[in-house]
Amino acid sequence: MFSRITVGFDGSPPSENALRLACDMAQKYDAEVHICHTPKPETVAFALGAVSGYHVATTMPHPDQIAKAEAKLMEQACGIAADMGCAAPITHVGEGDPAQALLDHAEQIGSDLIVTGRRGLGNLTALVLGSTSQQVGHLAKCAHLTVA
Repeated sequence: MFSRITVGFDGSPPSENALRLACDMAQKYDAEVHICHTPKPETVAFALGAVSGYHVATTMPHPDQIAKAEAKLMEQACGIAADMGCAAPITHVGEGDPAQALLDHAEQIGSDLIVTGRRGLGNLTALVLGSTSQQVGHLAKCAHLTVA
């Protein structure tokens, strides 16, 4: 039923749940798992919060800090995938709007399913359903599953 599953990951608990579910489904359907992360100031600050000496600032972090945060999040995501028995997820770091980057990547690789967390680390204006999940749900050309 599914051969390629793309999951959006920003390090938030809902995105961790989405990744766990994507890995579980991938095992059932013998599917590839593609983990997609697109950094935003909020997600970079979240990831760097655990890096020694970093203090959240009002400006966008330096490109080196962004790269370090991306690596940290992908390491976290790959660890979750490994714990779920998915030893070889494929990772992708997008640019720009996270929803559009996720949609573009899923279309480019021919995903059958996109899995997102209901709420991530984005802005607080979309309180019930995150703006990324909402946009993906409206525009995806394949199945989309939103996980709480």
